[in-house]
Amino acid sequence: KHMQFGHDFRFMFAKRIAGFVATMLAAWVMQSYWALVVGTFAGRTLGTLISYRMHAMRPHLSFEKLKEIFSVSQWLLIHSSGQYLDANLHKILVGRRTDSAVLGGYTLADEISAMPSTELLAPINRALFPAFVAARDNLAELKRLFLLAQGIQTLVGIPAGVGLAMVASEAVAVLLGEKWMPAVPFVQVLALVGAIQAITTSGGYVLITLGRVSAVALIVWAQIALFLIGAFALIPDADAGALAAIRLGTVGIGLTVVFVLLLRNLGNLSLFDIARTINRPLIATGVMAGVLYQLDQTLSMAALPMLAVKITLGAIAYALTVVSVWALMGRPEGSESYVFAKAKSLLTARRKQ
Repeated sequence: KHMQFGHDFRFMFAKRIAGFVATMLAAWVMQSYWALVVGTFAGRTLGTLISYRMHAMRPHLSFEKLKEIFSVSQWLLIHSSGQYLDANLHKILVGRRTDSAVLGGYTLADEISAMPSTELLAPINRALFPAFVAARDNLAELKRLFLLAQGIQTLVGIPAGVGLAMVASEAVAVLLGEKWMPAVPFVQVLALVGAIQAITTSGGYVLITLGRVSAVALIVWAQIALFLIGAFALIPDADAGALAAIRLGTVGIGLTVVFVLLLRNLGNLSLFDIARTINRPLIATGVMAGVLYQLDQTLSMAALPMLAVKITLGAIAYALTVVSVWALMGRPEGSESYVFAKAKSLLTARRKQ
């Protein structure tokens, strides 16, 4: 709320380090998988103690504001429950319909595919909601912040997701080994799921800021319903690959619904405004995908050097295309100008030091 992200970083870092140390010590002493349970419990407990050490607030039991809080939190509870089910239902069905080896590969693929959003966009997402709330009474400013956030998330999330799909075979071989190669098709599809979710997040935060918590919750549960229809009615014998494809379709529909609600609720926001913020990253991602496809067709080398070549050339192709298209369009205000301005300010600050 007060945008004190230095404190936020120290809290999250201390909590995770405490959990890591507790897990490692428990593993060394117990020599058992129970160390994961002990480490998780110790990390959460130490995190609670650290929170009391870092902040002066001391909560106490009170029912004075129960009705006021519950009127909003009930929908947040429904939304959070839906998010959990939406993120795990496809894995549950894979576990029911396939063997443990396929489930293991699918689950690992889902975790790898989520890395672009969890590792690259999570820090941005933590700052989005308080920034949107601060501009809640100024729809023009809220619109500007949303479009900027949407542009930055697209600038990072789309190429990361599509790029991961394009290098999936090399990434799995290098990171996990040849025995996990059956997980490659799952990574390729689920990485696209992560890319779509990356550009849905900011819209969801805006709707919550505008008080449309119930709508956001219903969108999540509608995705679950569509997934169940696809998995049981349309393709009742869907295997792991088909379930991943159904999930991709449902999150795509969810993104469309979020955009429709934004167009209805956020001032004079238009579809053109949204398209203008994401067109350059989409064009550049297409060029990057073409480069990576040609590398697959023309080069033959071991997984590690191939992965290094594809990441390097893909990143260069993407960056050059984004900057070139941005320049050809007259350098409009948006994510590119924001990134360049931040980079310039950082370089200036370092020179002064």
